[in-house]
Amino acid sequence: MALRNIRTLGDEILRKKCRAVEKVDDRILTLLKDMADTLHNTENGAAIAAPQVGVLRRAVVIDMGEGIICLVNPEIIEEEGSQEVIEGCLSIPNKWGKLIRPAKVKVKALNEKGEEFTITGEGDLAKCLCHEIEHLDGILFIDKVTEFIE
Repeated sequence: MALRNIRTLGDEILRKKCRAVEKVDDRILTLLKDMADTLHNTENGAAIAAPQVGVLRRAVVIDMGEGIICLVNPEIIEEEGSQEVIEGCLSIPNKWGKLIRPAKVKVKALNEKGEEFTITGEGDLAKCLCHEIEHLDGILFIDKVTEFIE
């Protein structure tokens, strides 16, 4: 188990745009495993993006209780509807806010074998996919909050 430090608000890496992964190799597989280990070591995390552990690569790990989903170079290719959600972030501890997200999204990405696949998320999974993919472009949920919750 390799745990990485989670970068928090104020760390400039969280505001940078990540570079695409050219090849899913041993280095990327190690990163994905470390991200999963780090995520599973948090109290309230559902997902984590590479810049949150200090790596400027387009990689995301999600685990909402139904197993790990690894996304390399994820890209939202379809959005549908809207929903008001409440979000928090491992990089912004103890801060929660309301914002509007698509109700449904379709995402294209590579898996751990470097194979392209698509995943469709509705509700909480749609929210999570949007949140994490925005991390890869230096966008944080607080940039879109309509109301902070105490």
